[in-house]
Amino acid sequence: MVATDYQDDFEFLAIAWKSDPDRARQRANELFSSNLRWGLDESEDVFRAYGIPGQPASVIVVQGVIVDQWFGAVGEQELRQRLDAALALA
Repeated sequence: MVATDYQDDFEFLAIAWKSDPDRARQRANELFSSNLRWGLDESEDVFRAYGIPGQPASVIVVQGVIVDQWFGAVGEQELRQRLDAALALA
């Protein structure tokens, strides 16, 4: 799993939008390992702060600066390339 391979380099957060809290918790537990934190953003504050129009979306932040952002899913190889590029900036 990508999050496990990069756990020493990144903190992974999964933010759910407009969902039932119990349903979101159950789905997060199914999808993510224990080293990935998740939350529910019903007020859309996180999405608004990063200019995210909807899900699925990803944002890589290094030292408080957005260094990469995309809408939609990417494959594992592309995700690893994006994380490696962000590591090179750190």
